[in-house]
Parts: sequence; C-alpha cells; structure tokens
Amino acid sequence: MGGEEVKGVVVPESVLKKRKRSEEWALAKKQELEATKKKNVANRKLIYLRAKQYAKEYDEQQTELIQLKREAKLKGGFYVNPEAKLLFIIRIRGINAMHPKTRKILQLLRLRQTDLIFNGVFLKVNKATMNMLHRVEPYVTYGYPNLKSIRELIYKRGYGKLNKRRTGLTDNSIIEQALGKYGIICIEDLIHEIMTVGPHFKEANNFLWPFKLKAPLGGLKKKRNHYVEGGDAGNREDYINELIRRMN
Repeated sequence: MGGEEVKGVVVPESVLKKRKRSEEWALAKKQELEATKKKNVANRKLIYLRAKQYAKEYDEQQTELIQLKREAKLKGGFYVNPEAKLLFIIRIRGINAMHPKTRKILQLLRLRQTDLIFNGVFLKVNKATMNMLHRVEPYVTYGYPNLKSIRELIYKRGYGKLNKRRTGLTDNSIIEQALGKYGIICIEDLIHEIMTVGPHFKEANNFLWPFKLKAPLGGLKKKRNHYVEGGDAGNREDYINELIRRMN
C-alpha cells in the first residue's frame, strides 16, 4: 500500500486522498460563498432600483387619477374608474349543505379547506372567473383590492409554495428560487406582478399560498345575506379593502 513519509512517519495514501479531497471541498465552498456574496450585492442594487421605479409608477398613476377626476368635475361630469383587473376572494362560510358543483368550484379557486374559513386568494378578472364566482357567491365575499391591501397581505400573511411546502416569505432568495426564471426576484416584484396583473400573474399567484386571515374585528353582519342586502356575501367592490384591514 502506497503512502508518503513525513519525518520518519508513513502517512497512509487514504489519509492523503481524504486531506486533498477536504482541501478541494473547502476551496469550492469558499469560491461558491464569494460568488453568492457578489450576486447578493448586485441583487440588492437591482431590488432597490426596481422598488424605486415601482414607487414612482404608483405615484404617477395616483396623480393621473386625481387629475382625471378633477377634470371631470370641472366639466360637470363624473369620472368612471376603469374596469378592475384583480379580485380578492375571501371564504366566509363552511361546507354544510353544499352542492357538489359548488364544492368543486371552491376547490378550483383554492378555497376548499373544510376546516378553515376566512381563507383568501387573488384572482384575475375574466368571464370564466365571474361565472364561477356567481355560483359560489353565498359562500364567499370578494372585491377589488388596492395597493395598500395587496402590500399588507403579502408582507404580513404571505407564504409561498416551495417544493410543495408552505414557506414563509422571510427572504427574497425564496421568491427568486421559485420565480427567478420569470424575472421576479424580490417581494416588491411579486407585489407589482399581482397589482398590475402582469404577464406572469398566473405563476406568481400559484406561488402564493392561500392567505389565512383572522376573524374580522367587530364580526360579520349576516353571512347568509348578500352585501347589497345588508349582509356579507357577494361582491363588495372597493369596500373589500375595509374588510381586509379588519381581518389582517
């Protein structure tokens, strides 16, 4: 068996191989750590620039909206908001005496958990979505979330689906790992994609685990009645934001 003689002591070849392998691993680990550090520095700069760009974009949209409302008022008319592209749906009732088709629709909307009510999800507005919502209206309430609601939900109650597991959004690297291939590398990118219903909305929304909200502060009025009848179910349009504040 081969080996190396060091000051009269023969070091076995297996020990030499192990030592060499350990040195190679340590070097590879060091190089990987340095590369990660460089990438993180570059990412931080990019994230800051993107967040700044998004903030500017949101401010411009708000200023434009105020300007349009003022112009309409001066002309003696009303400004009608453009049709909403995004919905937030909250489950408010259990499964007692539920039709199988209704149960299936709730499953498609990712609101099927039997043990949990007050789960919420984002949805893109289209004909198919609205048809499904009309079918399950007695069991859910929904409306058009604003930027503040979206941001608060994702920052406070946001969890992602990583390797089929519910993972807290504690680090931007979690988002990058799941959605980096779509150009979404941080929480502000995720908020922007949801808010604007961007080209990768489906992937971003599927990554987000359904939000587990608390029972609303002050309680609900009457779950079995529609919102327009003084109840809670159905479409409450912009008033969904007030409910989100009470449940977040």
